[in-house]
Amino acid sequence: MSIASSEHSQGSGNTWAIVAGILGVMFLVMLVCGGVLAMLLIPAVQSARTAARRMSSYNNVRIMSLALLNYESTYRALPPAYTVDAEGNRLHNWRTLLLPFMDSSGLAQKIDMSKPWNHPDNAFALDYNVPAFRSPLGNTKPGYTSYLAVVDASTALIGGQSTKLQEITDGTSNTIWIYETSDSKAVHWMEPTDGSIQDFQHEVTSTLPKPVSGTVCGFVDGLATFLPSSTNPGDVQGFSTRDGGELVTAPAR
Repeated sequence: MSIASSEHSQGSGNTWAIVAGILGVMFLVMLVCGGVLAMLLIPAVQSARTAARRMSSYNNVRIMSLALLNYESTYRALPPAYTVDAEGNRLHNWRTLLLPFMDSSGLAQKIDMSKPWNHPDNAFALDYNVPAFRSPLGNTKPGYTSYLAVVDASTALIGGQSTKLQEITDGTSNTIWIYETSDSKAVHWMEPTDGSIQDFQHEVTSTLPKPVSGTVCGFVDGLATFLPSSTNPGDVQGFSTRDGGELVTAPAR
C-alpha cells in the first residue's frame, strides 16, 4: 500500500467516526427531548382522562336524577331514602325504587319489596350490576356504588317517608340530593345506607388525596355538576337542605 493510500484511508475513517459521533449525539438529544415531551404530555393526558371520567359520572347522576323526577311525576312525591317495615326496620333504598325508571323494570319486578334487601329471597339481585350506579371515577367492588343520597330530616330525601317538590322551598335548583363519595365509603347498591349532611360536607371540602378534589353531585332539578373543595362551607350546608332558607351561590350551569 502507498503512503497516499494509507492517509486517505485514515482520513475516511476519521470522517466516519466524526459522523457517527454527531449522529450519536443527535440520537441522545432526540431521546432527551422525547422524554421531556412525554413528561410534559403525561399530566395533560391524565387531566383529559379525569375530565372524561368526570363527564361519564355526570351522565350517571343525570340518569338517576331523571329517574327521580319521573318517579315524582308518577307518584307526585319523591321516593323515601329508604322504606321500612311495621317495626321501623329498613328494607330497601331509593335506588331500588328508581329501577323501573332506569330501564330495569324486569329486575324491579323480581325483588320482594316486603322483605329486606339482603333477605335470601332477594339474594339473586345482589349479583346485578346496574351501570349507572357504578362510578368511572373510582374503583368500587362489583355491585357497590359510591353514589349516595344526602339523608337527614331536612334534606330532599328522608328515611321512611316521601317528600313533595312543594316542600323544597329552597328551590330544586339550589338543593342537592345525591353526591359521589370515596370508594372506602361505598355501599352495595341495594343497601339502605346513605350519607348525612356532615358526610356530604366532608366529602366536598376534604383535602385528603383522591382522584379529584371535590365531588360530583346532583341537584333535584336534574343538574349534575362538580363542587370543588374550595366551595364555601356555607353554600355546601345550604345546598344540603330543602327548606333552610340559606343564601347560596348557585353553581355554574
